[in-house]
Amino acid sequence: MGLFSFTQEIAMDLGTANTIILHNGKIVVDEPSVVALDRRTDKMVAVGGRAKLMHEKTSPDIKTIRPLRDGVIADFNACEQMMRGLIKMVNTRARLFTPSLRMVIGVPSGSTEVELRAVRDSAEHAGGRDIYLIYEPMAAAVGIGLDVEAPEGNMVVDIGGGSTEIAVISLGGIVKNNSIRVAGDDFTADIQEYMSRQHNVKVSERMAERIKIHVGSALTDLEEDAPEEYIVHGPNRITALPMEVPVCYQEIAHCLDKSIAKIETAVLSALEDTPPEIYADIIHNGIYLAGGGALLRGLAKRLQDKINIPFHVAEDPLHCVARGTGIALKNVEKFSFLMR
Repeated sequence: MGLFSFTQEIAMDLGTANTIILHNGKIVVDEPSVVALDRRTDKMVAVGGRAKLMHEKTSPDIKTIRPLRDGVIADFNACEQMMRGLIKMVNTRARLFTPSLRMVIGVPSGSTEVELRAVRDSAEHAGGRDIYLIYEPMAAAVGIGLDVEAPEGNMVVDIGGGSTEIAVISLGGIVKNNSIRVAGDDFTADIQEYMSRQHNVKVSERMAERIKIHVGSALTDLEEDAPEEYIVHGPNRITALPMEVPVCYQEIAHCLDKSIAKIETAVLSALEDTPPEIYADIIHNGIYLAGGGALLRGLAKRLQDKINIPFHVAEDPLHCVARGTGIALKNVEKFSFLMR
């Protein structure tokens, strides 16, 4: 890109937990979707990883905000500032002119017109000129490497931070989709509630997330790679005295059971309405799991045992949607039928 390059092309997976930006086919930004603002001026203090380090540790002058909830924009101003801050990370070289942006952004397939408009407006305010939106399960399918244009049925389950997107794809379109607001954030909230109720210890959102990463499981009996107990430190809910609580994966599997059962029900509901010919393809091809939630230990096996269809965890589940938006950006004309 020269000094006078006016148009910059970027692909963005605007996620509830993480925002990933691709430029020239490479992931250049992979940061938490958090922004820190000055309470008095509403100016941005930090964005991404730096803002996440401040989360739940701020002084009264600074507030940290996660602008997206359940996969959609909850705070318009904070989202715009976060997008600006993350886009600045893409190209740090000095320029005479700010480039106008051509953007492809992944959005939940269950988004309403108002929610899609909010994403479009935020992108425009952050410097976007040509903005294309692509549904996340479709982007995940492209990122996994499926031929979305083939006359063949495929099913993708994308478990993100705020929503789980379930889509049956054939001939370049979504035949049946089911979007539920149960995903990684709900798992984290379940763990917080469980620790408070069962162990009488207060844990922060960040600590609950660490527990999920270290000992999170969908099965109470993991045959291989069973994690060791994780030691949780926190104050007693009643006495405020420090506590040290060891947590094992079986406990977490019990506490996540209800949320995972909701995902199972949503997958079965999508399969119920799938045309028989496409259903046969799905049984043959299996169902693909993408998104951060796909990394939960034993999840693929639990779903496979429940639904009797093979489940495959994508090679790089965290970046499937981002890679799919990047491929769509390179081939905007070819994939125009996928864009909104």
